[in-house]
Amino acid sequence: MSPSTKEIRGPRPGARQEMGKKSAGERVRALWWERGALRAIDQRRLPRELKVLRLTKVGEVADAIRTLAVRGAPTIGVAAAYGMVLASHDPRWSATTAARLLGSTRPTAHDLFVGIGVVRRAWDEGEDLLGAAEGYRDAVVEECRAIGSAGAPLVAPHARVLTHCNAGALATVEWGTALAPVRLAYREGRDPFVWVDETRPLLQGARLTAWELEQEGIRHAVIADNAAGHFLHRREVDLVIVGADRITRSGDFANKVGTYEKAVLAHENGVPFYVAAPWSTFDPRLEKGEDIPVEERAREEVTTWGQVVTAPEGSPARNPAFDVTPSRYVTAFVTPAGLVSPGRISSLLRAHRPERPVHEHGTHLDSVRLDPKGAVRPRRARLRS
Repeated sequence: MSPSTKEIRGPRPGARQEMGKKSAGERVRALWWERGALRAIDQRRLPRELKVLRLTKVGEVADAIRTLAVRGAPTIGVAAAYGMVLASHDPRWSATTAARLLGSTRPTAHDLFVGIGVVRRAWDEGEDLLGAAEGYRDAVVEECRAIGSAGAPLVAPHARVLTHCNAGALATVEWGTALAPVRLAYREGRDPFVWVDETRPLLQGARLTAWELEQEGIRHAVIADNAAGHFLHRREVDLVIVGADRITRSGDFANKVGTYEKAVLAHENGVPFYVAAPWSTFDPRLEKGEDIPVEERAREEVTTWGQVVTAPEGSPARNPAFDVTPSRYVTAFVTPAGLVSPGRISSLLRAHRPERPVHEHGTHLDSVRLDPKGAVRPRRARLRS
C-alpha cells in the first residue's frame, strides 16, 4: 500500500534532493536527481497517493511532462533540463532530436524551452551536462526563494489571499512563485489564509495547492472556480497572487485558464492582483499576449472525470489549458529582484538579455540569463514604476 501524505518518507540516503512530510521550516520538493535518474512526484496521484517516479530515459521525461505527472512551468523546465542529460547517455539521441521531443510537450510554458536551452548549450560546447542542469535547478530554486522575500511584505497579518491553479513547490521544484510569499509570511508568524480555486478541469488547486498548504499547516479553503467573484465582491479577499507560464515584454501573460477572469474580477472590486515568476518565465521575444501560443488539450479532460462521463458523448468540447491576461489588470510582477510594474518589463528584460538567440522548434532556444548570485533578496519589496 502506498503511504498516505501523513506518512511521507524521503528517498534513500545519497539522493541529491529529498522530500518528506513538511512542517514549518521545511519544504516540499517536486523533483530531484538520484543515482543517474530523475525522481519526481507523480502529481496526477495527489492528494490520495504519494508516488515518486524514477525516470531514466528522455522519452519517459517527455511523457511525464505531457501527461502532467510533472507540471508547473519552472518544474517542467528543470525536468526537461534533466531529460536532456538522460538523452545524452543514449547514442540514439542527438541534442537536436532530444530538444525537439521535449519542446513538443507543453508549448505555452517558456521555462520549458529555457531549461532545454541551458543543457543544449552545454551539450554543444562539450561541457558538463549534469552540472548545467543542476545549476539551472539551483537558479530556479534561489529565484523562487527571492520571490518569496520580495512578495512576503504584501501579505499583511491575517491577510486573505486568493490564488489559482498550483504555483507552489510542486510547480517550481521548491518554494513556489505565488505561494512563496505566503509561505514566508506564515513562517514569520503572520498567519495568512488562502482561498484555493479548485481549477477545472484537472483540479490543480483542489488537489495540489491544498495538499501543499495542508503539509505546512497554512489555513486555507478550497472553493469552486466560479465562487471567487462571490468572495471578491464580499470583500473577503485582500489580494490575488498567481503564477505564470509565459510573460511578454508588454506585461501580458499566460497562466492556467481561468486566470483572466480572476484578474478582471479583482480589478472590478479594487483588489490588487500580483503575478509571481522567475526570470525563465519572461519571454523577451514576444511583445504582446496575442503572440503567446496557447495549448489546447484533449476533449476528455472536460467531458470526463476519472471513469465518470460528465457530458453527452456527442457533445463537442474545447479545452484551452491557458488564457492570456492583459497587463492593464496586473498591479505588479513579483520577481527575484522585487516588485516591477508592467511598464518596466521591457527594461527589466534588457538587464537580463539572452546569452544566445535560439528558436523553440530549431536548434537553439531563447533564454533569459539565469544567475543565482544576481537574484538578490531586497530588504523590502519595492515597486519600480
